[in-house]
Amino acid sequence: MGGFFSSLFSGLFGTREMRILILGLDGAGKTTILYRLQVGEVVTTIPTIGFNVETVTYKNLKFQVWDLGGQTSIRPYWRCYYSNTDAVIYVVDSSDSDRMGISKSELVAMLEEEELKKAILVVFANKQDMEQAMTPTEVANSPGLPALKDRKWQIFKTSATKGTGLDEAMEWLVESLKSGQ
Repeated sequence: MGGFFSSLFSGLFGTREMRILILGLDGAGKTTILYRLQVGEVVTTIPTIGFNVETVTYKNLKFQVWDLGGQTSIRPYWRCYYSNTDAVIYVVDSSDSDRMGISKSELVAMLEEEELKKAILVVFANKQDMEQAMTPTEVANSPGLPALKDRKWQIFKTSATKGTGLDEAMEWLVESLKSGQ
């Protein structure tokens, strides 16, 4: 029986790992999310200078996950990683309303890139455990996500440190990737 499902998954996805980028401003929780997905717990992180790349297995699917630093000086280099990307997880610090405009402009610029036209977008409205966190609806409306046409996207209420919302977001991503094959 196990061989049947292995064959089925190989038939659906081949042996290629799905390429996922985790993007967002510095301090949004990207690295915490990456390692929460990989090892299932919170690990101590430092600001990402450059990138982290890890293989994450979720629901028998292998993802090559690229966590790119979000500092101002690093963001122009994000486009170097866009090629062959299947999905983008865009992480927003929902408690940082002061930088929502910057996050919006980075997200909008990224969505206009030709190499990402077919990539699925998953927005993590992160840090929902913080008292001053904006709602996922407020986060989605800021860059005008509801008006997006020709792109599969969804937003999820998450807390990387508590682990809430990550499974729901990954379930949606897996189903979206399967249906797009």
